[in-house]
Amino acid sequence: MESEATVIRARVSSVDAAGAVVEVAQGGCGRCHEKGGCGGHHLTQAFCTGPRSYRVDNPIGAQAGDTVSVAVVAGTLRRSANLAYGLPVLGMIGGAAVGTTMAGDIGAIAGGFLGMAGAFLLAARKSRQPVGEPGARPHIIARLGEGEGAG
Repeated sequence: MESEATVIRARVSSVDAAGAVVEVAQGGCGRCHEKGGCGGHHLTQAFCTGPRSYRVDNPIGAQAGDTVSVAVVAGTLRRSANLAYGLPVLGMIGGAAVGTTMAGDIGAIAGGFLGMAGAFLLAARKSRQPVGEPGARPHIIARLGEGEGAG
């Protein structure tokens, strides 16, 4: 069963036995100007400048300096955002609720802080673990010539 994927253009900055590190100049899916585009590019430009680097699988053997297409399977970004943002918020709320029952306002502050810190540690740990099947991770799907685009 083939999952829908977002395809972005990137440049390979380095390769090793585990995969490749790519630099992505654009933010979001690159379809801001198309009908149904989410405008994510504008949001990422507000917070990030310059290219961002990501580790991806390299099944085609791309080399440093190659311009490539990288596929990101649908749902991967949502799961990552939930892990990075949702889990700490839930940890803070849960910690504050428990802290309130134990020590009032001071307990809520301490519990919220401890819950959020614990959730950040859990998120960091989970983000370092390999995920699912290799096809579900971001991966290089093709080398591009200088004039070609992705998607």
